[in-house]
Amino acid sequence: MRIIGNVLWFVFGGFWMGLGWWLAGIICALSIVGLPWAKACFVIGRFAFLPFGKEAISRAELTGAEDVGTGALGMVGNILWFLVAGVWLAIGHVITACACFITIIGIPFGIQHLKLAGLALAPVGKTIVSSEEALSARLYAAQMHVTRQRPY
Repeated sequence: MRIIGNVLWFVFGGFWMGLGWWLAGIICALSIVGLPWAKACFVIGRFAFLPFGKEAISRAELTGAEDVGTGALGMVGNILWFLVAGVWLAIGHVITACACFITIIGIPFGIQHLKLAGLALAPVGKTIVSSEEALSARLYAAQMHVTRQRPY
């Protein structure tokens, strides 16, 4: 099902949204100041081309440790990103999602666009992994949380 979903997604709009992310990445790279965001744009652009079977999760959730992008500096990066490019990419995804929701067949695609819109608002500190890796990371984090909460 993932292959069918990804092929249909790519043909009916995913190609253009992926190109939008890559265009944002090129603009970020050309500005020199936007280099930290450029790589994220290319990674998320690749995710936007074929999103079924993948998820965007926090690197802290995946690794169990904070890093530069998941801390205070990452929050500042997300605020700057939101003001410069994030809101425009998110609007593109929301408009495309609304168009997808018109048909019953387009509902899964609309849901993917809404997930990408949320990612477009704050991509710093996120990574793209398979759905299985995301589930495993969440289960491990939940287990560690329960272990820390147990009284001995």
